[in-house]
Amino acid sequence: MATENNLEGCGVEKLATILAIGTTNPPNCFYQFDYPDFYFRVTKSKHMTQLKDKFRRICERSTIKKRCMYLTEAMLKENPNLTIYKAPSFDIRQEILVTEVPKLGMEAALKAIKEWGQPISKITHLIFCTSSGIDMPSADHKLAKLIGLKPSVQRFMIYNQGCFGGASALRLAKDLAENNASARVLIVCSEITVASFQPPSNTHLDILIGSAIFADGAAALIVGSNPIASINERPLFQIVSASQTFIPESDDMLIGKVREMGIEYYMSRDLPKYIANNIVQCMAEAFTPFGITEWENLFYVVHPGGAAILKGIEEKLGLNKEKLKASWHVLSEYGNMRSPTVIFVLNEMRKMSMLEGKATTGTGLEWGVLFGFGQGLTVETIVLRSIATNTAP
Repeated sequence: MATENNLEGCGVEKLATILAIGTTNPPNCFYQFDYPDFYFRVTKSKHMTQLKDKFRRICERSTIKKRCMYLTEAMLKENPNLTIYKAPSFDIRQEILVTEVPKLGMEAALKAIKEWGQPISKITHLIFCTSSGIDMPSADHKLAKLIGLKPSVQRFMIYNQGCFGGASALRLAKDLAENNASARVLIVCSEITVASFQPPSNTHLDILIGSAIFADGAAALIVGSNPIASINERPLFQIVSASQTFIPESDDMLIGKVREMGIEYYMSRDLPKYIANNIVQCMAEAFTPFGITEWENLFYVVHPGGAAILKGIEEKLGLNKEKLKASWHVLSEYGNMRSPTVIFVLNEMRKMSMLEGKATTGTGLEWGVLFGFGQGLTVETIVLRSIATNTAP
């Protein structure tokens, strides 16, 4: 197992540290059992009985119990083009997203800032991540004004990174926190499925998969180096290392195209296999520098892109289901919210550790890994070090 000597090259005292986490969802929640009836009713597709039966089976196999979404039946009635396959609806979707995505992000940001316990004026950098809506001024600018950040805050906008965007934002925040004295970085990931909501189609079956797993949510983090105990800054996790890679010959595994109909997306059934077949190499490259080779001795914060992805990782790494308990919980209770999802898992990890009386925020373990996956196929791998629970919030 790793020792302090393995961390000497990292400058352990300057390591970026997660200081607070906030999460939120829209108020409209749908139970997965009921969703097929709702989905085929609001899209006027009840006559597609065989397709509805297929969709119901997909929902049952998803392991998802409920999801939250911004869209309501009333909104869909007001905007009927959203329920017609390939009908021009880009403008309608944009009008909703450019307003609501920053507002949802604001709710998560204010929760993280409250937990952090410091004045908003101490935030020096803002990273905003979304694949929902494109506008200028962009969502980072709008959020900064909504929560009252200083005009001089240094802003970064991450667009269209999909499900790995939350981990990308953490990687960027690590660099900012460790290379700018006294930096305090606010990360906000906010996603609303208005962009990708599509009615069922016999010729575009990928829509059924997305409609069964995608959901809405926002998450926020405060990241900084050298937490100041005298002002009650309490660390949750250290970000030891962060890296990104893409899997060769996997470009067509997951595709999203911005079109008049919104986001037109395609997902290969081989996607979970591609991720699983490359996960061991990602683990080895991340942990060999620290002398760690026993995967069972780590805690796991894995983006729950779907049940097949989690099962594939468990099998390849030889893990029991308890290891990915936080990921399975988030998938079940929230679905796949894309970029904020892995931050929900991180939050669940620390809450679960506290409730179960574990010694650290990583279920009693010292070292762990955070994985983000998305189109490309891109894999973000972040090595984390947990904090003793008696010092965490």
